[in-house]
Amino acid sequence: MKKGIIIPCYNEADRLNIDAYLKFLQLDNNYYVCFVNDGSKDQTINILKGLQKRFSHKVSVIDIKKNRGKAAAVRAGSRYLYSRGDIEYIGYIDADLSTDFDDFDDLTKTLDSKKNLDMVFGSRAKSGTKSIKKDSSRAIISKIINLLVRCIILLPIYDTQCGAKVYRTHLVPILFKRKFLSRWLFDVEMFIRLKRHYGRKATMRSIFEQPLKRWIHVEDSKLGIKDALEIPMRLCSIWFQYIILDQVNIKLQNTTPELNITIYDTPSMA
Repeated sequence: MKKGIIIPCYNEADRLNIDAYLKFLQLDNNYYVCFVNDGSKDQTINILKGLQKRFSHKVSVIDIKKNRGKAAAVRAGSRYLYSRGDIEYIGYIDADLSTDFDDFDDLTKTLDSKKNLDMVFGSRAKSGTKSIKKDSSRAIISKIINLLVRCIILLPIYDTQCGAKVYRTHLVPILFKRKFLSRWLFDVEMFIRLKRHYGRKATMRSIFEQPLKRWIHVEDSKLGIKDALEIPMRLCSIWFQYIILDQVNIKLQNTTPELNITIYDTPSMA
């Protein structure tokens, strides 16, 4: 069985570290990479299609025709990898490799060694993380956001928004059956869905927050300071939808249509 890595991409043509990707893809390992082009307006899709053509046995490309945000990209990648039938673990990292392949591999090794766990996710906040670089304004905003998130999900998680997570394939129907309310804060929704399905105690037994060895904020991030300042309002919206409306038996509705996508891949032999 393979381990799938989803890499959402939006206008990444000038930011992709092609050498790092080529080095990883040339390794003899059981990783399968699923790039998701999220409606890029530059040459991103052509670069990704070139990688898929060169490494057709271990690379797929999902081309979402219109930009829908990271939530939709991760959901599309997870559902696709789940459908293949030859993937044991699924996870995602950011296209700029702020969390690199070595750290992602460490997350999968934890899942390998601890059979009771269903999800392992990176943390930039827990003790043990050595090389974390981000500017002071983002650090302050991150602390405020993390405090709000913990009040909403009521789980002792230090860093829900780290863009490096890996989960066993059987979680896909639980986490990704419905579309997400938020384009960027879907990680919060994932934990709410997990907690709702298993209960608080069982959820805490099945997840593990693992300190990253390295994480570097890359300039020109798609989520800017302006977006970050709007996050408290968006978190309140998630809280209202999941906690308040659900408590009065109003079901969350998905009113947006399914994505218009094209998939470039080599079908699984499973």
